[in-house]
Amino acid sequence: MSFDDKNRARPFSGNMLKVIAIIAMTIDHITSVLFPNYPAAPVFIILHIIGRLTAPIMWYFIAEGFYYTHNLKKYMFRLFLFAVISHFAYTFAFGIPFIPFQKTVFNQTSVIWALAWGLVALTVHQSSDPRLKPWIKTLCIFVITVIAFCADWSSIAVLAILGLGRYRGNFRRQMTAMMSYVAIYAAVYFIFINRIYGILQLGVAISIPFLAGYNGERGKWKGMKWFFYIYYPLHLTVCGIIRIFLHGNISVMIGG
Repeated sequence: MSFDDKNRARPFSGNMLKVIAIIAMTIDHITSVLFPNYPAAPVFIILHIIGRLTAPIMWYFIAEGFYYTHNLKKYMFRLFLFAVISHFAYTFAFGIPFIPFQKTVFNQTSVIWALAWGLVALTVHQSSDPRLKPWIKTLCIFVITVIAFCADWSSIAVLAILGLGRYRGNFRRQMTAMMSYVAIYAAVYFIFINRIYGILQLGVAISIPFLAGYNGERGKWKGMKWFFYIYYPLHLTVCGIIRIFLHGNISVMIGG
């Protein structure tokens, strides 16, 4: 069986994986606003573990998008514009001040901010521009991780995208890099935010079989990209309405 035949035998197109990510994300976020402040009952932990499917699928397809996009600058611009729009929806959803750093440095904006900077980091790392010496690349990536620190999934999203892009074509190394960075995030979460939910972040591992099943095809529907751009801030806005209706104008996220 050829490499292409093996790919075609895998069950998941890019669109299918993105639908899985959307469903998992919605479950995770709705659970957060219905049952705030990370309750420790097993049913809630399971629902949030399901939500760990979302971020790695996002990271993976940012790395894939870097290789497939026809216009990298437009792709970056679109992500940063999306990050700005999503910031207001994200903070409204979870009762976080629109102006960051009033209460904490964690979870001050959505993961889209980190995704956009992850794309920039991967672009820097893969650049063949002779002016970008290795030490300059390292310095740029360090600065990027600092800028992304305040987002959901923090600097780890940037590093995960970098690892997934750097080791593209070697799935084992991609997943090893991703889980190594997630382990750092889990440790920080465990120490500074919430012990149970720190360990829970390692649930990202459940995404590995799904990503292993990616067949390399986008899927028939070309509108998935635009659907996600609309759905993400829209579902967060709905979450914010639910939050206010049930709990009033309070924060429902630890670390936010």
